[in-house]
Amino acid sequence: MNPKLSVVIPLRDEELNVAPLHEELTGVLATLHVPYEILLIDDGSTDATFARLAAIQSSDPHVRVIRFTRNFGQTAAFAAGFAYARGRYIVTSDGDLQNDPADIPKLVALADTHDMVCGWRRQRKDNVLTRHAPSVVANTLLWWVSGIRLHDNGCSLKVFRAEVVKPLRLRPGMHRYLPALASQLGGRVAEVEVNHRSRRFGHSKYGLSRTFRVLADLVSLRRLMRQAVNPETSVSGLYEVQQVLETA
Repeated sequence: MNPKLSVVIPLRDEELNVAPLHEELTGVLATLHVPYEILLIDDGSTDATFARLAAIQSSDPHVRVIRFTRNFGQTAAFAAGFAYARGRYIVTSDGDLQNDPADIPKLVALADTHDMVCGWRRQRKDNVLTRHAPSVVANTLLWWVSGIRLHDNGCSLKVFRAEVVKPLRLRPGMHRYLPALASQLGGRVAEVEVNHRSRRFGHSKYGLSRTFRVLADLVSLRRLMRQAVNPETSVSGLYEVQQVLETA
C-alpha cells in the first residue's frame, strides 16, 4: 500500500538524536492510523549518523534512508526527500528534535483543506540576538516581497500537498523560501503555533550569517520564484545519492 504521508527529515552529524527522533516519530505517526513512510536523508554526516540510521531501517519497514556522497546542504536534502516521497502529503521537519513530532497531527488535520500548513515557533528556545530577532526581520521582509504572510518561514515543521513541492526546481538555499515557492502551485496557506524545544544533543549548523543570506536573496526573490516553477530550470548537481536503504 502506498503511504498517504511521507515525513522528510534531513540529518547531518546527529548520531545522538537518531534513536529518540525515530521513537518519537513512530509513536506519533501510529496515532494517525494512516499508511506512512519516513525518509531520513543523511547529508554527508561524518559521525555515526548513517550507521544508526541503517540499524533503524533494518528493523522498521516504514523507514527509508537516503545517503548523500557528501554534504550538499538542507535544500538538497529536502529536494531528494520530495523526489523520493510517495505520499499524498509531505511533512518536513528537522533532525535535531527542536521541532516536536507531537505537533504533526494538528498540522496534518488541516492538510485536506490547505496546500501547505506551516509551523510557527512562537515561543522559541534559541538565542534571541543571533536567531530570534533576525528571524523576525527576515520574515517581515519575506512577507513584503513574496506576498505570503507567515510569522516563521524558517520553521522546518510543515505539511505540503505533494503536488505543490515535487515539481519545484530548487537551488541551494531555497528551502528557506519553500512557502513562497510552493504558493505558486497552490496558495491555500495555514499557520499553526507549534512547540519549540531546546536542543538536547549536538549543536546548531546555522547562525546569524543565514539571516544575512536571506536578506541578500530578497533582492532577487521574485526571479527565484519564477525559476522554481520553470521546468527548464537546471538543477543538475544539487545532490548525489550514494545509497538508498529501503525494504523491498
